[in-house]
Amino acid sequence: MKHPTYADLVDLPAFVEQPVPMPFEDINGHLNVRHYIGIASEGLDESLVSVGIPFNWPMQGHACFSAEHHCEYLHELRTGDRMSARVRLVGRSERAAHALVYLLDDTDQQLAYVMEEIFLHIDMETRLTAPWPADVAEALDRRIAEHDRLPFPPDTSGCVGLR
Repeated sequence: MKHPTYADLVDLPAFVEQPVPMPFEDINGHLNVRHYIGIASEGLDESLVSVGIPFNWPMQGHACFSAEHHCEYLHELRTGDRMSARVRLVGRSERAAHALVYLLDDTDQQLAYVMEEIFLHIDMETRLTAPWPADVAEALDRRIAEHDRLPFPPDTSGCVGLR
């Protein structure tokens, strides 16, 4: 699988821009594995605000739950390195969506990590999957179409996908 380059990704909207904090360092002197997923997840959450999924969506009776992940570590992030997330929406079904989240090492200008995720729309009253609200479905479709026009193909793993 060929991943996009830093140059391919850097012009996408940036989320969770920050240096790698010292408390996130592990014994090897780099970002601990558990924080890659957390930071990428925060970046995805930030990106979804613009398609009608606010941080307080559960207070409105809706939520997104993660269903599947595939993670690939490409370049180590070390304490103090500037990092940011970029998000590409790949597709959606009636109740799920497929995303790629890229963590960039903005210090060394490299792609550091790719998280592929399937996330589900949840009705918080029943805590079961439910169809996307029409306005969110339309906004997701617009974003997916926009991302389909990127000059590089989605680098999906083949391990996860919409069903």
